[in-house]
Amino acid sequence: MTQREIDVFNGDADGICALHQLRLDAPGDSLLITGPKRDISLLKRVKAQAGDRITVLDIALSKNRDALDALLAAGAQIRYFDHHQPGEIPVHPHFEPHIDTDANVCTSLLVNQALQGRQLIWAVTAAFGDNLADSARQAAAPLGLSDDQLVQLQSLGECLNYNGYGESLDDLFYDPAELYLQLRPYADPFAFIAESPAYQILKTGYHDDMARAVAVNATDARASGRVFMLPAEKWARRISGVFGNQLAVESPTQAHAVLSAKPDGGYVVSVRAPLANKAGADTLCSQFDTGGGRKGAAGINHLPEAELGRFIATFFDIYR
Repeated sequence: MTQREIDVFNGDADGICALHQLRLDAPGDSLLITGPKRDISLLKRVKAQAGDRITVLDIALSKNRDALDALLAAGAQIRYFDHHQPGEIPVHPHFEPHIDTDANVCTSLLVNQALQGRQLIWAVTAAFGDNLADSARQAAAPLGLSDDQLVQLQSLGECLNYNGYGESLDDLFYDPAELYLQLRPYADPFAFIAESPAYQILKTGYHDDMARAVAVNATDARASGRVFMLPAEKWARRISGVFGNQLAVESPTQAHAVLSAKPDGGYVVSVRAPLANKAGADTLCSQFDTGGGRKGAAGINHLPEAELGRFIATFFDIYR
């Protein structure tokens, strides 16, 4: 049987731009496996055989370990780029890890290192989308971009990231695989910004949803952090993560939690550590079933209503 290329990637800006860098550098067709940003148990969807080459981008190894072990046992070759807490990293002759949990690093910056800067501008775009503006500007220095160009890349990164949030694909403007395919012909992000209808649709949606979010007052506001609760509506599920990013930028010494009510009960949770001290978000969310993430930003896919009080108490215990 023919050996295949399989690309498994998070449906946010970081996952899409990481894959875009790799495929600009080494073009080729592959099987694409992705989903909404919070759908991170993606490796279990891969059916592989000996010799298949699998690239995994921006999904936590700890949430995919059993599937990873099974794919390695089947003879697949796997390279893995990620910045989330990995748990124990396997040692295997067919496993190539590129994993760094530093709070100022994203997956696309790790891919950029591996490519020695050959597609740097897309790593900068992803870092902006992942709310790592300082890292993005620092990485962009060799490109000699103007302030206006950096603003454009930040907007593109934020829009790509915004599209990834939602309870299901039905909440999103674009299936992340489709959005990647729209991006794929463009080596120049400024051409994509100028020519792509997708960018304009996402930009309009982003601003409309954000206008609704900023009208919501905090349900609990203290010196150390704020908690916001959004209704069980599509716009709220789409904006939850990027709203958390904006709150973190506006008030960098505070932690933030954004809870979006789910139609069938419970909440989807996005947590942002203070930008002045990017720590604790993963520790907080990992104390709850379906929770995880990284030091500066983490989330919980389903927080039962019965756990709401414990979550808020734990939030303010970690962020005093």
